[in-house]
Amino acid sequence: MATHVLHSAGRRHKAIRLDEHLPVDHRLSRFYRVGAGLMGLVLVVFGILGLIDRIGFFDTGGDTVAGLNTNGTLSVLSICIGLLLFGGMVIGGNLASTLNMIVGIAFVLSGFVNLALLDTDANFLAFEMQNVIFSFIVGLLLMTFGMYGRVSGGLPHDNPYWRARHPEQAAIEQRRRTPMPEVTNGPRL
Repeated sequence: MATHVLHSAGRRHKAIRLDEHLPVDHRLSRFYRVGAGLMGLVLVVFGILGLIDRIGFFDTGGDTVAGLNTNGTLSVLSICIGLLLFGGMVIGGNLASTLNMIVGIAFVLSGFVNLALLDTDANFLAFEMQNVIFSFIVGLLLMTFGMYGRVSGGLPHDNPYWRARHPEQAAIEQRRRTPMPEVTNGPRL
């Protein structure tokens, strides 16, 4: 666990990184895995359906799959990103969380970029407005799956991210929960 100590006005602050270690069996890891797996499944299915229809790789003729405009390039890209999310699901933990956040941000940015490219010759992924909206929705869902339990304000005190941000209070609570060993005054006679 790599952390840095910051000094300001005589006080010590511990800088928190988003890749703090989670226990392998922590319940948040399951949530991150489910999010990555569900979104990966949606993208892989969409990509496979696009490839089955044998749409040209840079065709912008308006071919649709599951209500979304597509072409071969978008189908292959969807499969690759879906497989990447499956990889995050298999590994789990903080990697799945961070991957969900990064891919989610990429989807939101892709939505904005492709919104700007609608009705231009540079729209080589054949995006239409429904694709832009889908990109925003998937991006927001992935970011929610990735950030859940990491950046919210009301984290429970057993959350590893809360403990890392409040080490003094976490130590006090840990001592309170740990039973005290019996103290003896020496051998009895």
